[in-house]
Amino acid sequence: MTTITEQPSVHRNLESKKIEEITSLINIENAAVATAIDDALPQINMLIYAIVDKLKRGGRMFYLGAGSGGRLSVLDVIELPTTFGIEKGIIKTVLAGGIEHLVEAREEMEDNFNEGWERLTNEKVTIRDIVVGISASGTTPFVLGAMETCRNNKITTGCIVSNPDSPIAANADYPVEVITGPEFITGSTRMKCGTAQKMIFDIISTTVMIQLGRVEDNQMVNVRLINKKITDRAVKMLMGRTGIASYYEAKKLLLKYGSVKKAIDHLK
Repeated sequence: MTTITEQPSVHRNLESKKIEEITSLINIENAAVATAIDDALPQINMLIYAIVDKLKRGGRMFYLGAGSGGRLSVLDVIELPTTFGIEKGIIKTVLAGGIEHLVEAREEMEDNFNEGWERLTNEKVTIRDIVVGISASGTTPFVLGAMETCRNNKITTGCIVSNPDSPIAANADYPVEVITGPEFITGSTRMKCGTAQKMIFDIISTTVMIQLGRVEDNQMVNVRLINKKITDRAVKMLMGRTGIASYYEAKKLLLKYGSVKKAIDHLK
């Protein structure tokens, strides 16, 4: 396979450049990310269809990753129960080295070919679930080993990779190949690859939640009332959607039922 993510940067002698030139060049490189994602949208859409189908049937979704991509998926996953009111555990990340070591960046664990499947086994993964591998290179042993074993056990798989024709993509039922090209600093896939991964996580989780009915119109009607800012936003949302004129009455109703969605359902 061609490892585009490891090819030399087209930018030379970075240490001799001024701050203004460096930031401009990085921003120019970042502008290419959205185009790469646009090219991969048909693949992303197919993966989302598969995720929605699994979740509607009572299954779960697992991101499986290491390094920057794995850590970015953790950040996406932890937002979902609050933003969309879903039960914790429906969408999870299985991270090389364990989420408990998230801030330690235990990069050496990505070379363990068997750990990914062992961690999935601990999560009691079944054929009702879908596993999405994350790997810029498309070759990460932690991800690849688990993907191969998932396929052998007829567990549906997807992936997000940044190189064409990778072994991880070959083991995915729904591969997503987002080719962002050589990095600004050679091999530093925390840059364009990481940016693409973050954008794709946003696309996947937001679209999936909309398809599962967790959004109405363009509003987070299932948002959990975890602080004053969110509660105030939810009260105003409830007032706007129901015509309740009194902030006090709307807040009282909201706090009684716990979400805008449940309060509206009660009124209906």
